[in-house]
Amino acid sequence: MGCCEATNPALDDLASSAAAAAPSDRRTALKGLAALAGGLTLAACARGGDRGPRLRLAFCGQLLCVVPYEVTRARGHFAAQGLDVELVYTRGGNAAMQALVGGSVDYAGTSFDVALQAAANGAAIRRFASTGRLPLFALATSPATSGAIRRVADLDGRTVAISGLGNADHALLLFLLDRAGVAAAGVRFATIGTNVFDALRIGQVDAAMLQEPALTLIVEAGGRELVNLMDIDEAERHLGGPYEFMGVAVRVAERDQRLPEMRRLAAALEAGLRDTRTIAVDEIVGALPTALVAGSDAGQLRAIVGRYRLSLYPERVTVDLESARRVQRSQEIAGILEAGRVDLRVVIDAIALDPTPA
Repeated sequence: MGCCEATNPALDDLASSAAAAAPSDRRTALKGLAALAGGLTLAACARGGDRGPRLRLAFCGQLLCVVPYEVTRARGHFAAQGLDVELVYTRGGNAAMQALVGGSVDYAGTSFDVALQAAANGAAIRRFASTGRLPLFALATSPATSGAIRRVADLDGRTVAISGLGNADHALLLFLLDRAGVAAAGVRFATIGTNVFDALRIGQVDAAMLQEPALTLIVEAGGRELVNLMDIDEAERHLGGPYEFMGVAVRVAERDQRLPEMRRLAAALEAGLRDTRTIAVDEIVGALPTALVAGSDAGQLRAIVGRYRLSLYPERVTVDLESARRVQRSQEIAGILEAGRVDLRVVIDAIALDPTPA
């Protein structure tokens, strides 16, 4: 399950050609980002010397998911590991996972929700590297209800907007309600699609699950930020800790053959994560494709990246099991994933990044 995506990706109609991974844009979470005309494939920086075969890495094109991959590319970390990586933008994590399972790409970067659902549906994939440790959502009130709703428990009897039943925001909201001791039956869910912000701003709903920059805009309009899951301290308080989000998976059938390559790819991404957390924000924004940020509010974009980068992006790429269990639990609470259906020890490749021979 990716940002605003259904949690049950259809894996029974997998394309077996490159058309399944046709590079394309998707709606991003940043105001003003225009849809890209046609498709967009972004190759890694050229470098001198010998290179191995080109690797295709498909991933969800939500901007805050994209950042560490583009920083890794722009800073030359793929090239430093002897990798020729083609970054393939897809219409969400489900499409990236379908491309991986269908054989159109070598690796897929998706939210962990997508990986869980793929595994539950029989896909033989392994998650071996993490590039994002928090979901890209926040819970906020409308300006009209900001005085009356001050905590999650105050949502009892209220109407909360989500993009759709079974989507990422819905599952997270159910998880928040469960942890706050609020019965889901006492909350009305308004499925509004992608136009959640306007419904919240004018008071058609009492609260909503939002992404940036909608969160910033609703707070400026007088709404209240109840829970910001993009902030690590808030995640600790409301989720119990990090919540495994964006990361890279490989096909099980190719895992042993690709293991040295996987380790080099992980090393490159870890270097990119380190840069994402430490270099100037302007350098991060400068690493992003011009077409992806065209028309956006540059100041707002810099503020969003600057505010969240230390929270969203981990220091290491190793997948944290407890973080993954929180995702699994949220899906079970939401009734999306049958309890015991997926063994995390199978989905997560715990030894892939161990430097000793596997």
